[in-house]
Amino acid sequence: MQEVRGVVARGKGAPVEVTSVLVPDPGPGEAVVSVRACGVCHTDLHYREGGISDDFPFLLGHEAAGVVESVGSGVTDVAPGDFVVLNWRAVCGACRACLRGRPWYCFNTHNAAQAMTLADGTPLTPALGIGAFADKTLVHAGQCTKVDPAARPAVAGLLGCGVMAGIGAAVNTGHVGRGDSVAVIGCGGVGDGAVAGARLAGAARIIAVDTDPRKLEWARGLGATHTVNAGETDPVEAIRELTGGFGADVVIDAVGRPETYRQAFYARDLAGTVVLVGVPTPEMTLELPLLDVFGRGGALTSSWYGDCLPSRDFPLLIDLYLQGRLDLDAFVSEQIPLDDVEAAFGRMHAGDVLRSVVIL
Repeated sequence: MQEVRGVVARGKGAPVEVTSVLVPDPGPGEAVVSVRACGVCHTDLHYREGGISDDFPFLLGHEAAGVVESVGSGVTDVAPGDFVVLNWRAVCGACRACLRGRPWYCFNTHNAAQAMTLADGTPLTPALGIGAFADKTLVHAGQCTKVDPAARPAVAGLLGCGVMAGIGAAVNTGHVGRGDSVAVIGCGGVGDGAVAGARLAGAARIIAVDTDPRKLEWARGLGATHTVNAGETDPVEAIRELTGGFGADVVIDAVGRPETYRQAFYARDLAGTVVLVGVPTPEMTLELPLLDVFGRGGALTSSWYGDCLPSRDFPLLIDLYLQGRLDLDAFVSEQIPLDDVEAAFGRMHAGDVLRSVVIL
């Protein structure tokens, strides 16, 4: 058992606090990871606001990279000293999705069996089974993906959630190909990841849509060929105009609201693809004319975590970063200490940053 510092949300809407966290020694199949960096993601704010569950207190943080400190019995894929990116979909290898060769849909992903606790023994719920706003965290060993240690922890950790979700939405789910036209609605961390993914895939035209001029500039820096300010013009008409009147081959909704989904639906070409990667809230509903769904053809699909397979995708993307072909550095707006997480939530909510990254 070790005592470390961690960022804890004790109640709905209450400011987070840095407090003592007890981390057990790893049991069978588990690993203790010394966290080097962890991105501040909207999902952590959703946890604090009670939007994920009411299993308070939460140990926040999940978009992380670090070094394996110790492992429990039966662990063979990682060892102490390995530089790893943490993931929240450690595939089981035995469920119906895994057995059908689709492990990115795994229905039985692994987390650590033991609980980290507050100093008084109160069990903590780790965000997405990770809890990495802490000096050290306990995870299932399958949540550790070994990558090249030459990568900066501040950028490597971003693959643990938002950037991977965006890149995967374009590459894995949307199957963007060379010469395709792509529109991305919403240019935060996930949307800009989709822009970067479309660029990697060789899209000829990448149209970034947002209402914030700052976010549109970030998207252009990551590979958008055109930008549309949806606060000033109809994005559906603008996307059609930029694609010869037809609409984009792939439209990615990185916002996850009924109005943005409708825009994505009508901004795609006939037989085009809509990818929903922005996460809706439970009360949201959508109504579309069924004849339009039938008549426009194509595919309407959702992207869970960018349909990624961490063991395949994380090392590949880190290699592309080290080759200078994927500018992960552009996603890091600021590096902050652990004590600045609450203030970083405010900057993120205001749209002042693409990603704040906690350095430990």
